[in-house]
Amino acid sequence: MMAKKILITIDWFLPGTNSGGPVRSYANLIAHLDEGFEFLIVTRNTDFGSTEPYKDISPNVWTIFNAYTKVFYCSADYLTKSNLKHLFDTTQFDVAYINGIYSWYFSILPILLIKNKDVIVSARGMLNPQAFSVKGFKKKGFIKFANLFNFYKKVRFHATNTEEANYIKSLIGTHKLVSVAPNLPRKIDNSNKTQAFKQHPVRFVNLARVSVEKGTLTMLKAFYHITEPAVLDLYGPIYDEAYWAKCQSAILKLPAHIEVNYKGIIDSEQVPATLSKYDFFVLLSEGENFGHAILEALSVGLPVLISDQTPWRGLTAAKVGWDFSLKNEDALITAFQAAVHMSDTDYKNWSEAAFMYAKTFIENPKVLEQNKALFLDA
Repeated sequence: MMAKKILITIDWFLPGTNSGGPVRSYANLIAHLDEGFEFLIVTRNTDFGSTEPYKDISPNVWTIFNAYTKVFYCSADYLTKSNLKHLFDTTQFDVAYINGIYSWYFSILPILLIKNKDVIVSARGMLNPQAFSVKGFKKKGFIKFANLFNFYKKVRFHATNTEEANYIKSLIGTHKLVSVAPNLPRKIDNSNKTQAFKQHPVRFVNLARVSVEKGTLTMLKAFYHITEPAVLDLYGPIYDEAYWAKCQSAILKLPAHIEVNYKGIIDSEQVPATLSKYDFFVLLSEGENFGHAILEALSVGLPVLISDQTPWRGLTAAKVGWDFSLKNEDALITAFQAAVHMSDTDYKNWSEAAFMYAKTFIENPKVLEQNKALFLDA
């Protein structure tokens, strides 16, 4: 049987890591769909927030990524309507898989330029209510324009869960075809499991960009309430220096027994081994469409402290973490105090439960089949 050829358009891809979840989503998709598929990825030759081209990568030519994947890294001067049209017209593929909604070159132009092909748009949470807290007026204006001119008339959408599917239908139209398939996680590696005992002082880790939507400042203020010695290490890029200045001010106000370290950006492949050195993962974001970092933490045995605006719910009942409303300060304080004061025996049990919780999700064959069906049913 001939391999199904999938053309992916996405602003940023490996070796870039600054854009977070989407890059991880596509890297995992390619890793899992290694039989019966070929991938052709069109992306930028720079990372998110950078103008520095990737080293040792030739732009504007197809580059071999692995045995069944090629990547076309576009330089800034290559990104024109005519160049992209020529690229799409001269590339052999069966299905176009478009990342996101608002990117001119990688989300909008591909829909205008790709003809006579099946097109799938992966909304990536961009049509979820919390996504409109940033640049909401512009985003709503674009959606109104798109609906007025039937921009998505011949397009099928990909949602990662039924809740997102309902959001898409409510904004784009109830008649719109939406396929549901959860994001594929990184394949689990038993060698990266954390030691199943709590360290002293307790070590927390946050893996996310420093930003309002990721709740960095909310998280730092939560540590005001911790009465025992604790360490918090932050990994991720900083783009808003004014917001980071507020975070630094909050750090200076923390009690002496709380230590906070900003560790910078780490390579995607280093994430599991890095997370395994900690006791708890914390991410108080305004919303996550999937939350790869949350699952990555669970997969190495870290119980997590997260907001209730993610797909990962009911964690305390499963004894793998806490999910709570950011508006409920009592619940937030209770969760952090429970983590800090957890006995070694309980921590061992919760750590093992977190690992098994992630393993069950990651190795669920239904998730893989749903992702294959995205393209095979096109």
